[in-house]
Amino acid sequence: MTGTAPSPSDLRQRVLALVARIPPGRVMTYGQLALLAGQPGAARQVGFIMNGVLKEGEVPWQRVINAQGRVSTHKLGLGELQEELLRAEGVELDDTGRCDLARRQWWPEDEDAAPPERLL
Repeated sequence: MTGTAPSPSDLRQRVLALVARIPPGRVMTYGQLALLAGQPGAARQVGFIMNGVLKEGEVPWQRVINAQGRVSTHKLGLGELQEELLRAEGVELDDTGRCDLARRQWWPEDEDAAPPERLL
């Protein structure tokens, strides 16, 4: 993907459109969403976008996790809920709360960006 970085509203629309497509039982990372939305390195901005939709029920927010395979919503008081929602969809979390990104990370098949060697 080349060109200029999307505007904040465009980035938000792209991120939410991607999150809406994540199948049950699969996850994407903040950095991965930034990459696929056309703004590599904007994981923090994706986090702000996701924080804004947590309680709206607009998209399956629980399917977005950090690059370590863990939820990042504990400090918001939603970590246990997010983990429960993921487990209910069949996402296994180990004793440390980490899921296996190699098995659970979802990459849209129709995107220009192929999965990198190192998963985001």
